[in-house]
Amino acid sequence: MQTTTDNDSGEPMLDINTTPLIDVMLVLLIMLIITIPPQTHAVKLDLPVNTNAPPPPIEPLKNTVGLTAQGQITWNGNPISKEQLRSYLEVTQQMNPVPELHLQPDATARYELVDEVLAITKKAHVQKMGFVGNEYYASGIF
Repeated sequence: MQTTTDNDSGEPMLDINTTPLIDVMLVLLIMLIITIPPQTHAVKLDLPVNTNAPPPPIEPLKNTVGLTAQGQITWNGNPISKEQLRSYLEVTQQMNPVPELHLQPDATARYELVDEVLAITKKAHVQKMGFVGNEYYASGIF
């Protein structure tokens, strides 16, 4: 069986010319790409607000965290919140050398508060920590 590419016999051509179809599809594809809106990648950050606050009262050698019977947390004698404690601990862990942290709970302080402060110090990866005032509890005088 012999096939020829020329059409001298006058028979209709049975092959479809796909070139115009491909051209139309390419134009439609380009139009689709142009009409798609560009995606913007936004990263939302809460930037710190400059409050001109004095730096935290952090001692270079040792800092004392006190817990009172009223549920107050103190840093070197100054009352602070749990968020301030977190930030102070993060600052102390960046110092060189790392200062010691002395935890001094009151004898009548709630254990729940002591547990929360210990969890905060653990999350801050405190390296040097000690308990102060245990001698008062051992003697039974409190």
